[in-house]
Amino acid sequence: MKAYIFQASSLILPADTPDSDSGMGVEFDIIDSCFMNIEGIDRFSIPELDGRDEIHALFLPECDLPEGWKAVNIRQAMSMIGGDNMAGASGPVGRILRSYHIGQWRKDSLFCGSCGKPNMEAKNESIAKQCSSCGRMEFPRISPAIIVLVTNDMDEALLARNYKFAGKMYSLIAGFNEAGEGLEDTVEREIREEVNIGVKDIRYIKSQPWPFPNSLMLGFTAKHKEGELQPDGKEIEDARWFSRDNIPQIPGYGSVSRYLIDLWLNKKL
Repeated sequence: MKAYIFQASSLILPADTPDSDSGMGVEFDIIDSCFMNIEGIDRFSIPELDGRDEIHALFLPECDLPEGWKAVNIRQAMSMIGGDNMAGASGPVGRILRSYHIGQWRKDSLFCGSCGKPNMEAKNESIAKQCSSCGRMEFPRISPAIIVLVTNDMDEALLARNYKFAGKMYSLIAGFNEAGEGLEDTVEREIREEVNIGVKDIRYIKSQPWPFPNSLMLGFTAKHKEGELQPDGKEIEDARWFSRDNIPQIPGYGSVSRYLIDLWLNKKL
């Protein structure tokens, strides 16, 4: 039997694991022999989405890894396992995303949000937690967020650079859905707030689980309607219109942002 091992935002693997095998999991006997003396490990099992099998996982506390182990950033692992395909809910990448999302939620839901008493495991194979005092049930949090590829009349794509991005990477405008707001309204608001333009012809394309920490990314396209690009200077450092022969560094394979950009690059939008 195998399990996935996580620590912070990394997948933990034996150092000699080939990139292509990153999503296969680690045998329990290997795990026990190397990690049995570490305190504070959260071990759990959850059903796969189709209910036919279980996913086994461990969340390590902040600690030094035993000799012979490596940490691989989960976003990097998604690209290594899935190649140039967008990561979704199925296959090894889907199991990693699901168990990582649940593991983070378990860590963040130790106590009841109503009365502050400890949350206990719910019964009947549910992944929910139930308060030991008031009985309140808590389920994994999922935060909807939009990400949008905007094009102009010259068929150029809007790519922006967030202050938090590593290197010289540019990506798409994205943001969280607010309470009481429709998703199309979120698209319009986020673009207006971050780069000061208006859009039209908003169209939903595809969604992706994105547990960093608990998002569901909903991918859209839109057309430029009015205004000149003006980065907000808070989140967005730079924003430009790019043609297909003048593309900057963009996100790696596996993300919905790369999926949308590739659709445009290949003239499939």
